[in-house]
Amino acid sequence: IKRCWTVTAPVFFSLAYFALQVIYARRKYKISPPETTGHPEFERIFRAQVNCSEYFPIFISLLWVAGIFFHQGVATVCGLLYLYTRFKYFQGYAVAAQGRLGPLYASARLLWLLLGLAVAGLLAHFLLP
Repeated sequence: IKRCWTVTAPVFFSLAYFALQVIYARRKYKISPPETTGHPEFERIFRAQVNCSEYFPIFISLLWVAGIFFHQGVATVCGLLYLYTRFKYFQGYAVAAQGRLGPLYASARLLWLLLGLAVAGLLAHFLLP
């Protein structure tokens, strides 16, 4: 379980980093909350932060189920790669909407892999003697 924590802890730092980027963009472009529209760069940064935040509960759940029921090491490597792709997604989206696509597809593949590992681990745990 220790290995899954090596991924879970950085998740909170990345979420904080993304939120801070939104705060900085709000200040830079003078967009006060609760407004979510304005300068295109602000909108991209805001959307990137929201999109990443929406997927992290799914990611954390799959990471832990795969880590507990399949293999911690494999789940941890997938988790670290996922965090990297989401960071690249955020960076790419902040520059241009098209910049998000490559990392988006990579992170989606990693989520599907974690889902497969989680399902395989659960099936093995509950169905095999």
